[in-house]
Amino acid sequence: MSRRFLHRRHLTTVTLGLALISLGGCLDYLSTDGPQKVRIEPERFHHVETLELKEAREQQAEPITDANEAPAEEIALTLEQCRALTLGNNLDLKVQLINPAVAAERVNQERAKYELAFTASGGYGKTDTPQPSTLDISGSNVDYSYSGLGVNVPLRTGGTVTFDITDNRTKTDSIYSTFNPSYGSDIALSLSQPLLRNAGRSASTYSIHIAEYDRQITDARTKLEVIRVLAEVDKVYWRLYAARMELDVRKTQYDLAQKLYEQALRFVNAGDKPQVEVVRTEAGVAQQLEAIILAENSVRDRERDLKRTLNKRGLGMQTPTVVVPATVPDPVRYDLERLHLVAVAIDNRMEMLELELQIAQDVATTDFMKNQALPLVTMDYRYNINGLGPTRDDSLDLLFDKRFEDHRIGFQLFVPLGNEAAKSQMQQALYLRRQRLASRDSRQALIEFEVLNAIDQVEANWQRVLASRQRAILDGRLFGAEQRQFELGLGISTDVLQAQANFADAQSREILALAEYQISLIDLAYATGTLLGAAKVQWEPLASPGDFQ
Repeated sequence: MSRRFLHRRHLTTVTLGLALISLGGCLDYLSTDGPQKVRIEPERFHHVETLELKEAREQQAEPITDANEAPAEEIALTLEQCRALTLGNNLDLKVQLINPAVAAERVNQERAKYELAFTASGGYGKTDTPQPSTLDISGSNVDYSYSGLGVNVPLRTGGTVTFDITDNRTKTDSIYSTFNPSYGSDIALSLSQPLLRNAGRSASTYSIHIAEYDRQITDARTKLEVIRVLAEVDKVYWRLYAARMELDVRKTQYDLAQKLYEQALRFVNAGDKPQVEVVRTEAGVAQQLEAIILAENSVRDRERDLKRTLNKRGLGMQTPTVVVPATVPDPVRYDLERLHLVAVAIDNRMEMLELELQIAQDVATTDFMKNQALPLVTMDYRYNINGLGPTRDDSLDLLFDKRFEDHRIGFQLFVPLGNEAAKSQMQQALYLRRQRLASRDSRQALIEFEVLNAIDQVEANWQRVLASRQRAILDGRLFGAEQRQFELGLGISTDVLQAQANFADAQSREILALAEYQISLIDLAYATGTLLGAAKVQWEPLASPGDFQ
């Protein structure tokens, strides 16, 4: 097999392979579907609709409880189960957990600027240029075509290496042309490298480092959102617990008021009490019924809030399923070391980590702006191998023999007079870094303030638990005494009703104090950048690369 045939076969294979790769990369961007236009009628923006409500029909009063009515389905959830459901289903978290994937793709986008790039070119031309002659003006016809393939290689030093293969054919009617047609082939290797501005790995990879810092900042913000949402579900859980306990208290008080009414009715029928006692006790029953209605509405509100936060399939906000908190509060007094908790907060708070990452960004930006203030000096080098012949095979033979080689080197210098723009950008970077450092000190002071306030709130709520429990015990004893006095005919129903109301309020305050103590512990954990409980929480981005491809 001849050498010329091997050269031609090799060049044809390389050319076809590069062309197929370039064509394959372009096919992904071809689409027959255009962008969809959304048109909204102007009336939707300018016309305000009215809400029409139907008047309710008069219905016969129903008893509070119906023995024939099937009870609503109940589901008991522990605090740990609510956290797990929130972490997997909460809509706010689903939105937030996509951000890390977006930030990671931005990093990949910046890293992709060092990918190889294939280039291809080609063209055909025919010219007829007038030329002076001894008798008249005659034309010079030139028929030429060219094609070329190349590869661009970006360097992490800021430069670019380019490899080119070109082929051209020229046919002319000039009598001075030795080869007609003539074929030319070139292989070229060129290097363009900045020497001052944009030179070096730190300047070239600056955008990658900034994108990586942004990704870590996004992770910090996502973790902060996870902690916030889980803290909120803890609060909603304990508020639902308090609301259900409050409802139980009001139902118990209703039963006691009903019992008192029946006792007063017996006394009046026996002639031992005046008729006004029946009216008083009946008013007390109505008052407790109103309290039950308000407590039930509060339970529905808290329950709906918890269902919205959990976003569990089959447990929507409109479902009649009753959520029963299975975890009960365990009030324990803790020894809160202020200095230790403040130090833990400064180490764990994602706001501090975000500031540290932003300061690192500012340091990188300051160094980059110093580089951008330098003169732009570029070195260009080109190495070229030339081939020429009456046929393409002859041109390729001469090309691979490397008989004709070119070397060219050049420099370019660009210096803005005054360079005020670059100096201003560098000063802005320095001022921003100084501002971040001042913000870090301010943030540390704010975190210390929040932790100390949270500690004081925990201690105050613990005292509230003790005080409300003592008051509930005493008011319970007083209610029992007033009730016995009334049964013995020595007291009136007004005193019993007042003692009963005080006892109910004391029980409600004790329940509220227990819930607020648990919530204050949650606030303390949130102030330190942590969560309560022994179970650790691990979150992952909701979307991963390739999910939407």
